[in-house]
Amino acid sequence: MELEQSFLKKNMMGPNAWCIAQELAHDLQLHPGMRVLDLGCGRGLSSIYLAKHFGVEVFAVDLWTKPDDNFSRFTEMGVENLVVPLQMDALHLPFAKGFFDGVFSIDAYHYFGNNDTYFEKVLMPILKPEAVVAIAFPGMKYEIHSNIPEEMKPFWESEALEMWHSIDWWRPKFEPHLKDFCISEMHCFDKAWSDWLSCDNPYAIEDLPMMKTDGGRYMNLIQLKGKIYRVTPTGS
Repeated sequence: MELEQSFLKKNMMGPNAWCIAQELAHDLQLHPGMRVLDLGCGRGLSSIYLAKHFGVEVFAVDLWTKPDDNFSRFTEMGVENLVVPLQMDALHLPFAKGFFDGVFSIDAYHYFGNNDTYFEKVLMPILKPEAVVAIAFPGMKYEIHSNIPEEMKPFWESEALEMWHSIDWWRPKFEPHLKDFCISEMHCFDKAWSDWLSCDNPYAIEDLPMMKTDGGRYMNLIQLKGKIYRVTPTGS
């Protein structure tokens, strides 16, 4: 299942979210009738994927993208009856306790969840026991903040760098709360970035020198998956 390249290129906001969604969603136990929160959905590529591939009801939440614009995209792709476009702040999610059967997030979580409390205090309350968790975000192959390579300093703003971390940094923020937990580098890194860099989007053009200089040495994409424990484990 693929989208037309013209639609993809027009609606990418970074590394190809459709490509990332395909890998992240592999082996997820989702089915029609489930409600899934697509958190930080951007222009809705991941929401379209979830609706088309699994037939789930998707709540497509983004702070910056207008619901009217996303609804037009969902209508164009024939999933307007499955995807609800919403504009809201990920730090303040007005959903009922236990409302969602799953949360899916691509290339956004690091903006609002790179701390010790967001997952437990904000996301977990609105997820059902056994809810599916699948999150992918940009990261680093190892913690680099205390020894930033000189050649990368022109490309990495300090504010952005604070959000990029390694698997070892992220692991303890999720592992206590999820069963069947796994976290790993994503195999689609090269393709997702290559697709993005082939766009004529000015932000993609701006990213070209950074990725060429990095040369696969430092940056990666990280994915994590699991399910919410039915009973909160002792000491979490």
